Amino acid sequence: MGTDISGFIEYRAPGDDQQPIWFGAHDLSPLNDDVRNYDAFGCLFGVRNYANFRPLAAGRGFPADASAALSGRFAQLAEWYGEDGFHGTTWVTWAEVEAVDWDEPAEKPDSRLHEYRQTPIGLRMTGKSSWSAEFAEAVGLELGEVREWPEGAEWLIGDTLYRAVTIRRRDAVTATGEWLPVWEAMKGLAEQHGDDNVRLVVWFDD
Repeated sequence: MGTDISGFIEYRAPGDDQQPIWFGAHDLSPLNDDVRNYDAFGCLFGVRNYANFRPLAAGRGFPADASAALSGRFAQLAEWYGEDGFHGTTWVTWAEVEAVDWDEPAEKPDSRLHEYRQTPIGLRMTGKSSWSAEFAEAVGLELGEVREWPEGAEWLIGDTLYRAVTIRRRDAVTATGEWLPVWEAMKGLAEQHGDDNVRLVVWFDD
């Protein structure tokens, strides 16, 4: 099993009594196609943070002033799956997303070694490995043992090159990837209501 993300975009505007309240705008799922991207989850929200980013907005919980649409949705989910059915609930404003330095590196190398194979046009990345029996045997790791490797350390084992790599935020949340439609939706709302008055609320399930 893996971890999936769900969420809701909200905006804040005057209500019937002219006091500002939050309104529901977009479900996250149709915007990001339910892509399971742990690097993005870790970079943005601190969930499955194998890449060791300083999360942008982790552990803030469910907003007390959530919109009626989101509150109803969340209550329904809790009834169906129980309070333990999801985790990592948090939120982030468009103002915070706008301020991100996408060139910022993770705080230390990825916990998963990056794997490469030699091709006629050079090295090609084939995946990331948190555990490889072949690698463990070659370097003398015990079963389940985890070590931190320095940036740039690499081992050629058979035809696979294992390398310790520190990735940047833009590697996790690419400019043209599954988060682009989310950012575009938030930006459009922010142009109407202000950067601090648009937020994305997310939660995760395993």
